[in-house]
Formats: sequence, C-alpha cells, structure tokens
Amino acid sequence: MRTTFRELVLVLLSVAVFPVRAATTGTGTGTGTATGTAAGTATATATSADTDVADADTSDPNLTIVGTWSSKSNQVFTGPGFYDPVDELLIEPSLPGVSYSFTADGYFEEATYQVSGNPRDPSCPQAALTWQHGRYEVLKNGTLVLHPLTVDGRQLVSDPCTDKGTSTYTRYNQTETFKSYLVFIDPYHGIYTLQLYQFDGSPMQPLYLAYRPPMMLPTQTLNPTSSGANVQESQAPSQAKRSLQQNVKRSLENKYRTNAELRPTAGIAWDLVWYSSAAVLGLGSVLFLVY
Repeated sequence: MRTTFRELVLVLLSVAVFPVRAATTGTGTGTGTATGTAAGTATATATSADTDVADADTSDPNLTIVGTWSSKSNQVFTGPGFYDPVDELLIEPSLPGVSYSFTADGYFEEATYQVSGNPRDPSCPQAALTWQHGRYEVLKNGTLVLHPLTVDGRQLVSDPCTDKGTSTYTRYNQTETFKSYLVFIDPYHGIYTLQLYQFDGSPMQPLYLAYRPPMMLPTQTLNPTSSGANVQESQAPSQAKRSLQQNVKRSLENKYRTNAELRPTAGIAWDLVWYSSAAVLGLGSVLFLVY
C-alpha cells in the first residue's frame, strides 16, 4: 500500500511538472524567434543605410557643371574661336550646334549656331549666330538662371531670301532660365554629359564635356558703352589702343574665318576729308613755290 501511494505521488508530480516545462519551452521559443527576426530586420536596415552612405561618400567629384560643354556636332565652342570681341566678329562654325561654359565662381558664356529650314523655299534656310556672357546662379530648387551682361551680347541673323545678302548684326541680351540640370556619365559614350531642362521642363539636346577648365573669353565687360547698365572692369585707354602691326595681324587671322565686313556708320566721310585736305595742301605748296 505504501508503494502504491508512493507511485501515485510520483505520477502526480510528473504530470504537474512536465506541462510547466513545456509551457516554458514554448514561450522561450516564441520569444527567441521574434527577437531574432527583429534583430535581423534591424541589421538589414542598418546595412542598407550604410550602403547608401557609402555610395554618397564615393560619388564622382567631377559631376559638376564647371567646364565647356558642346552639343553632338562638336563644332561649336565658346571662346575666341566663336567671337572676336576686338573686331566684334561672329565666326561661323562648320556645323550648327550649342555650347555653354561655366566657371566655379559663377560666370557663364554661351555660343549658339542655329539653322532652321524654310518649308516654302528649301534653298533659303535661316541662320543665327548668338553669343553672350555674364553671371549665373543656381536657386535652392535647382533652377539655373543665366544673367548676361547687357552690352556685350551679339547676334548675327541671316535670311538670304529677304535680306538681299546683308545679314542683320545686333546687340543681344536674353536672360535664360532652366528648370533644372543634371550632370552624369553617358552610358553609351562614356563621357561627362550635361542635360539642361528648359523652363517648362522639356529636355534640351545633351551637351558633352569638351574642356575643363572652361575655354572662355574674359568674364568682364568686353565692349562697354557710356550708357551700359552692367558694365564691369573695362580696359584702360592705353590697353585698348592697338598698334598697326596688331591690327594687320588680326585682320589676316580673321580674313578666311568669316566673310563679314565691318562697315562704318553713316556720317562724315573721313576719307574724303583727308584726301581733300591733302589736295588743298599740295595746291597751296605749289602756288607758294611759283609765286
């Protein structure tokens, strides 16, 4: 009887203890699984964040707007090869195109050669050469604004069917606004590319890096006028004057680069005055010797 009672007590104790162990084991398993999953998620998130930071830290420092950019024709570039500020000549490139230059301290230069067809008469295409320079700014929303010097811009427009062979040469001043811009490496050509987006968000033709540092004319006002609004540092009178040798050299350099002619404005015919004065002086000398 004692043995039976002892066995019964052992059975009851075993039944009471094993469920507690089972419950404890189940709770431990659930808690461990939840904790492990949460830790894994946190680790993955941290790893992803670290990867993003690493990518940002290793970004290409050359992805900047600084430089001279040219369109696909690769024939139009800013600088002295497009505009001669001394003789005020726009030099026609071999192919149409667009070029922009930007400096790190906020200056820009623009050169464009555009040709548009004439659907009524295909033999009379219209062409325009445009050059201007000044300062630029990038707004907080990424908008790029170009502020040209009002007195320096030049434009030459040719319409052979209406201008009777004489192109129109005028001053040009046009503030330009680009909604945004993007500098990246073109995956096909493998070169740095500048994508400008116009004020309405439409993309312009891509521009490719041609020179860095940029190839530009001096950033100050090149042809100041007495009534010019944004005139910056101009040349001293002694520097503005050129010798006869310099004039001849520049004329020879520009002879085959453009067929434009610098015609004097209407007014006094100084050549006629000079020859008349020489003739009167010569006649007076002869009369003095004779009489």
